[in-house]
Formats: sequence, structure tokens, C-alpha cells
Amino acid sequence: MSKILLKNTRVVNEGTVQDADVYISEGRIQKIDKHLSQRNNETTVIDAEGKFLIPGVIDDQVHFREPGLTQKATIYTESRAAVAGGITSYIEQPNTVPQALTLELLENKYAIAAKDSLANYGFNMGASNNNLEELKKVDPNRVPGVKVFMGSSTGNMLVDDLKALEGIFSQVSIPVITHCEDEETIRNNQAKFVAQYGEDIPMRFHPEIRSHEACLKSSSLAVDLAKKFNTRLHVYHISTAEECDLFDNKLPLEEKRITAEACIHHLWFNDQQYDEKGSFIKWNPAVKSESDRQEIFNAVLDGRIDVIATDHAPHTLTEKQQVYTKAPSGGPLVQHALPAMMEFVRDEKMTIEQLVTKMCHNPAILFNIKERGFIREGYHADLVLLDPSRPWRVSKENLLYKCGWSPFEDTTFRARVSHTFVNGSLVYENGKIIEAPAAQRLSFERK
Repeated sequence: MSKILLKNTRVVNEGTVQDADVYISEGRIQKIDKHLSQRNNETTVIDAEGKFLIPGVIDDQVHFREPGLTQKATIYTESRAAVAGGITSYIEQPNTVPQALTLELLENKYAIAAKDSLANYGFNMGASNNNLEELKKVDPNRVPGVKVFMGSSTGNMLVDDLKALEGIFSQVSIPVITHCEDEETIRNNQAKFVAQYGEDIPMRFHPEIRSHEACLKSSSLAVDLAKKFNTRLHVYHISTAEECDLFDNKLPLEEKRITAEACIHHLWFNDQQYDEKGSFIKWNPAVKSESDRQEIFNAVLDGRIDVIATDHAPHTLTEKQQVYTKAPSGGPLVQHALPAMMEFVRDEKMTIEQLVTKMCHNPAILFNIKERGFIREGYHADLVLLDPSRPWRVSKENLLYKCGWSPFEDTTFRARVSHTFVNGSLVYENGKIIEAPAAQRLSFERK
């Protein structure tokens, strides 16, 4: 295994920024101190003067589309994009083909990742209206959570039977993770717009179809069920100001039973951009108003929202260029999430310590991920060197997504990832992917 000495880094970890050197060996962080010296000729020395060293980002929500939807993406292609963006671990969702509704199908996905992934991997088990007994078999130390679609999205795994929801919330022992949008509200809203516009509804009406009411009604139900059954609940991709007030910022994260996530697109875009970007910013739940965006950002900062993730969900250009009712929701984000959030740091809207807490530390705490998410001696060496002042422009030529497009095309970011390490192996360096077989299955420390 590689022996690497990172010199002159600015280590961002656990609420502080400190100058230090970091020595990596046997896939782990062996020593953190000032003025470490090269131990032998087998050690590679990297001078990181002027760069931040942060824990590898843990993205708790991606859709890498394999198996069954590989015209959009694969675990191989999207994990390459992820490490280029400083994401060293990801949790992938069950709405593939076939849907991961059994342990056997879930393990098939793990087998693909063991062969092809460049980043560490975990896969959520999928819930349906009738697979509770299968969910109860899940090993809590080997699977991050059970995903419940309380609103339909790509793949349509809608769980809409209240008795099924109560069974899941009361009997599943690992985190229950929800996509919350009320299906009946959405269907009624869309029917009104179809009656007026036919299939080619202007994209700007997406947040009126996938409305505030639809989101709040479903999220409130999930929170009520979790309180009733003392469920460990995590609500994905909060998109409205009203939903933010469903969550508590008084308890430390380790003591919370109900947590929430914000996604890059809900922190970056608003509904004034639909006319310009069209379906490229069509997600479920929808990007909504500027006041929603600002309140979600405030909730990230004040602790009501616990983690920042991507909901990376690529589709082909051909698919996205269809009319409203046929263009699927979702877009690629893993390569650009960290540089996008660094723009907020550069603009002094958040600190880099807060960024690291929400993108690295808190996902590890929330999912009880073993020995990752922090820069600590003895932990896996999942690390990212981040140059805060090296601008670059997003273009088709530097995209790594299989789908070949990005909502950030023509955006100039001021910070960039220079190096990414996965389990002590250098997998990305200054624009070049290094395909080291270093990725591991995530494991979880749960009682």
C-alpha cells in the first residue's frame, strides 16, 4: 500500500483549521503533526502549501443508475466523476432496474461496486407496499438505510399504503429514509396544467405542480409517523421554507431521531432560472423560490438541516430535451458539488468548517459510518486536497458524467479539487483519474 506524506496542509477538521502534516500508510491516517519528516525512500511527499486538507466528502444520496439504466450512467462512470469532485464515499438509491427490494438484488449491486467503483460505496434497501419482512432481514452494520418513496419519482417505487408505512416506521431497525411529496396533490396539480397546456407545460410551472403543499403534507406525515413510533428518520432533499421548521436544532446530531438533508441544487438555483435552464434544473422535489432557497440555507447553518448532499441523478440529453410531461427529473452533480459549496465559503456566507461539518462529519455521524468522515489518526485515509484560489470553468470538455451535460456548464468556480485519496490511495490528481482498486464497502457501527 502507498506511503504518502502530505506537507504544509491546512487541516479542516472538527471545527478548526490548523497547519499540519499528515502521514498515510496501510490505507490509514497514521500521524497528524507539524514538521513530519519523510520516513523512507518509499514515501511519496506531496507539498500542499496553500491548500486545505478536508475529509473525503460523504454523499448520502446518489443515483448511479446501475443495473438496468446504464444508458444514463454506471457505477464506474459516476464514481470517477465523484472522486474528481472530492466525494470519496456515497450512498446509492434502490430505484434501479430491477428495484433493490430484496437482499439478493441489493447484494447484486454491491457486487458491481466491488468490481467497478472508485469511491467507497453503500446501497440503500428499497421499500414497497409489501416487502416489510425482507426489510427486517437487513444487517444494520452492512446497509445504510431503507429508502421509502412517499412520492413517486424516477422508477416509481411509491409507498402509499398507510398500513405499509406504519409497518416500516414501527419495525425497521435501521434509518428510514424518505422522499417526501404527496402524490395525490401532485396528480391534481398536473391535471390542471395539462388541461391548459397539454403535454408541453412550461417548465417554470414545475414548482407549482410539485408544490409547497405536496412537500409539506408528505414531510409532516413522515415526521408524525417517526414521532409516533420513535423511528430513526432521515428526510432527503428539503425544498421548502415551511419544511425546515419540522426539524430541531437544539439537540446534538448524535441524539437526534429525526434528521434532514439539503441538496446542492436547492441551495444554488431558484425558480427564476427555469426559463433559462429548462429541464436541466428539473428535479423532484422542485427547485422553488429564492425565499425557499435562502431559508434552506439558513436551516443548514443553524442546524435544523444536518447534511448537504447531491441527489446526483443523471439522464441522457435526449431524455431531458423532451416536453415537460416526458422529461425526467434529476441531474448530475457529484463532480461539482464541493466546488459549488466553496463558492459560498469564498463569499463568506458559510465557513469552510461548516462546509466540512455538513458534507463530511455529519453524514458519518448520522449513518454511524465506521472510521470515516474525520481526519483522525487510525481512520481510513479518505482525504481531499482543495485549492481555494484556482479558478476553472465548467465545460463539456471537462465533464466526467456519462450523460455528458451539467446544469453548471459555463459556471466558473474559484476553488478546485487537486487530489483525492480513497483508503490511502491517490485516485485523482490535477484533472487526471488514477484507477486504483482502493474502494471499500461502507460499514456501520450500530447496536
